[in-house]
Amino acid sequence: QVQLVESGGGLVQPGESLRLSCAASGFAFSRSAMTWVRQAPGKALEMVATITADGSSLAYADAVKGRFTVSRDNAKNTLYLQMNNLEIEDTAVYHCAKLTAVSTRGPGTQVTVSP
Repeated sequence: QVQLVESGGGLVQPGESLRLSCAASGFAFSRSAMTWVRQAPGKALEMVATITADGSSLAYADAVKGRFTVSRDNAKNTLYLQMNNLEIEDTAVYHCAKLTAVSTRGPGTQVTVSP
């Protein structure tokens, strides 16, 4: 079955960086478009970044454009999210998922940005 495990979250100050990882198994990762989504307390799930199966096409939410970079290593079945210049508003639980099955996302990793 699909297994997705996120890691790399933590507590940082505004302006700092984090790199999230998502280890995938149980499906054809190299043939799957993937996405990072996040959910802040009391807010709806928000799509942050998407990447095609071969990594040739990327898309970002306006709120993170220019600060976040999504990438993948198909040889390692791993998805990444490099987050630079973090803002307080980026505080959320970050999940990875297949783009076509966001409901089957991983448990997530907490990112907290606080002065």
